[in-house]
Amino acid sequence: MYISELFEPTPGGYRSEKDDNSIAKLSDVRKTRLSLEQINKLRMMNDVRKFEKEKKIQSISNQYKPPEAAAAPGL
Repeated sequence: MYISELFEPTPGGYRSEKDDNSIAKLSDVRKTRLSLEQINKLRMMNDVRKFEKEKKIQSISNQYKPPEAAAAPGL
């Protein structure tokens, strides 16, 4: 959990509390199977994270790029 999740609502595509309604017991030794709905949600979450990472990298590159008018004065 991130600190920002405490103050901002969770964006769409991430997990919600209603999805996590299963309680694992010690006697449950079988593997759980993922449904197509769960796989689709995982794919959407991955796409959202990828988009956020690209957006963050773009903002960082804009922040640290050299200024455009870097001409040497007096030459």
